Amino acid sequence: MPAADPCAYLDAVLQTALEAGRRILDVYEREFTVTEKEDGSPVTAADHAAQAVIVEGLERLAPDIPILAEESADVDYGRRAGWKRFWLVDPLDGTKEFVSRNGEFTVNIALVEDGRPVLGVVYVPVTGVSYRACRGGGAMKQKGLCAAERIQARAYGGGRPMVVASRSHVTEALKQYIERIGEHDLVSMGSSLKFCLVADGTADVYPRLGPTMEWDTAAAQCVVEEAGGRVVGPDNRPLTYNKPSLRNPWLITSGKGEYDWTRFLPAQRD
Repeated sequence: MPAADPCAYLDAVLQTALEAGRRILDVYEREFTVTEKEDGSPVTAADHAAQAVIVEGLERLAPDIPILAEESADVDYGRRAGWKRFWLVDPLDGTKEFVSRNGEFTVNIALVEDGRPVLGVVYVPVTGVSYRACRGGGAMKQKGLCAAERIQARAYGGGRPMVVASRSHVTEALKQYIERIGEHDLVSMGSSLKFCLVADGTADVYPRLGPTMEWDTAAAQCVVEEAGGRVVGPDNRPLTYNKPSLRNPWLITSGKGEYDWTRFLPAQRD
């Protein structure tokens, strides 16, 4: 039977992510071929190798919990609508960063329950840094064999905010949003690392005003929320999961406190 407490799975899921990271580095350290999916996004042997490891590990850990993973996400909503609990996986988040060999890519594994992420692991294979969280258990950051440390998002206290933004997906709407903030410091980053910079208190806000899918955000959202931060849509409500469409709305990730970062959103075009 599946465990009632998602925290019971956390250590095993972390080990699965570490193994997936090793498979990714096996490909990263040699020449590889890049192909395009139907939506034009890149995919490599590393994506498929990592997904195979993760699916095998999760099926062994909890065979009764279904899995929705990026490279096999064509599960009809009529089938998954009844899923109370499921794993949501991005085996290699930041394939563009992987291809450009800048190291800013992650393994993302989440457990979703009743539409909300209740467990999340984000692992950075190149640096060996992991971020993990589970419902009620707080958020942790760990590098390699060093002791894990609890992380907390910071509260924006006014003045010049630290903004983190996508390295590969800069939209006109994002430019407008950042201009509306006014004076700020900006760091560009790839993959789910942007969420993690908010979770560990490095950054105040991460606006993503462009397309993302549910598997891009669920694991990191759990980390941010357990660190005291928020991941919300334009309606200022937390992102939810297992929707009929797996595409997310625009999203704003921010730290502690009640400051309304959605106030800077430009009008969204259809």
